[in-house]
Amino acid sequence: MARYGEGDKRWIVEERADGTNVHNWHWAERDCLEWSRARLSALLAGLTVLDGEGGLTIRTVALDKLDGEAYVNIRKGKVIPGYELSLTLSWEAEAASESGAAKVTGAAEVPYLADENADEDPDLRVTVRGDETPLARRAKDAFLARGKPLVLEKIREFVVAMAKGGPAKDELESKKTPAKAGGAAAAPAKKEEAPAPAPAAKEKKAKGKDKEGFKTIEMTEKFYCRAKDIYEILMDENRWKGFTQSNARISREVGGEFSLFDGSINGINEELQEGKLIAQKWRFGSWPDGLYSSVRLVFDEPESGVTIIKLKQTDVPMEDKYVFITHHVIAFGSTETVSLVLTYMLLLCYHRYGNSTVVENTERGWKELIFQRIRGVFGFGI
Repeated sequence: MARYGEGDKRWIVEERADGTNVHNWHWAERDCLEWSRARLSALLAGLTVLDGEGGLTIRTVALDKLDGEAYVNIRKGKVIPGYELSLTLSWEAEAASESGAAKVTGAAEVPYLADENADEDPDLRVTVRGDETPLARRAKDAFLARGKPLVLEKIREFVVAMAKGGPAKDELESKKTPAKAGGAAAAPAKKEEAPAPAPAAKEKKAKGKDKEGFKTIEMTEKFYCRAKDIYEILMDENRWKGFTQSNARISREVGGEFSLFDGSINGINEELQEGKLIAQKWRFGSWPDGLYSSVRLVFDEPESGVTIIKLKQTDVPMEDKYVFITHHVIAFGSTETVSLVLTYMLLLCYHRYGNSTVVENTERGWKELIFQRIRGVFGFGI
């Protein structure tokens, strides 16, 4: 190895007058946020979802919002993309009627698009702006059926483009090592030093790139029943009262509110598909004010009488806010009920400021107080 100061100066970027990163020998980071905004806008805006079919025309309008970060790290032709984005796309629908054309507008939101999930389609939430009229419901259903697959296809194109280098793709091609006249690739005169490692600050972030202070819960549960049966149990407040022995209020409408375990858990329904999907904003009363996690329950029935539920709960805070005690004890009078209440308080209520077991307790609550209780009470298998 050459002594300090005697190395091949072609590799010392900071000492070159032009600062050139010769043949991309050193790690270089390229900000891709504005490129991503332009790319996604070009891919998603102005798409025709329906063109008069059934008297309904639906098209996407514009990329209203794109937040987050996007970059690529590049060295010697190797690309490591990194992005965490959320986006909102506006759409409009028009239907001809005897009284003239009626219009509806709405939005399609992707709350989390990230390189860690590049091989999966992101969540896409469709909403209507304004009153939910019969036409609005019809337009929303049509967008879910026809527009959602189209939007996800375009997002996959963006993901592929980022994997190839995003805005740096052409630059990568132009900076490839030129070949000599005889066809052999040019090589540096000396092999002085090992290449610099990728910058630690932009190393591939740990698997499951949660926001700082938050975690994601994922689990898969199997039940011996039809998907529609367990969907009904989870969306019916009387059945909730039965298997939890606590009060519950559950709206069955998108945008409707719910309250579980005597008000200790509450939230809002974001998307409901009978026997297929429950998506909700979901929080404990002990969490900081205004803080919600996102719960997504996907139902799959691979064979008749067998249902698989995949649960994903994102943005679960790692610490709660304050001491949280249930307001009253349920007076059903049985020993089993008292035991259940005590277990519930132990698992799901937090006893001091900054309790660091919030994620663990939330996960155990799903398993022990919801899924296992449903199996035991309704006979869907243990």
